[in-house]
Amino acid sequence: MACAFLLFAVSFPIFGWPVAFSWLLILPIIAVYLVARLRTTVSPDGLEVRSTFSKRTLAWDDVKGFRFPKRSWARAELTDGTEVTLPAVSFVRLPEIAIASGGRITDPYASAAEAFAAKEAEEEEAAAEAEAESELAENTQDQPEEKRP
Repeated sequence: MACAFLLFAVSFPIFGWPVAFSWLLILPIIAVYLVARLRTTVSPDGLEVRSTFSKRTLAWDDVKGFRFPKRSWARAELTDGTEVTLPAVSFVRLPEIAIASGGRITDPYASAAEAFAAKEAEEEEAAAEAEAESELAENTQDQPEEKRP
């Protein structure tokens, strides 16, 4: 959609003065190429990284972790100490990567949800125990005391 908008935007100068601005037609073509070319494919076997002019396959055993710089694509830290930029991957995609990695990469959203669920379960258990104790205390107060002879 963005490429079509770019083509629409450059068409006005081209139709106005074709001799001077016909070179602008190359911009939407470059944009289509980049959108179609740049990608990171995640599979149970590893990552396939396609940049502008190269393609690289990374096995999960070669990936030590991920780094997420501000306003940039993610970077895979490899076991040999190098980094590989992962086109079109941001922190939002980490749960999908965690699922595809088969547990090799942890999902921070899932661990946070598990911690929240565990905390809620503890609070509910504590509330249930407190309620049971208060009911027991009420029941003992309602019973008449036995008189001794």
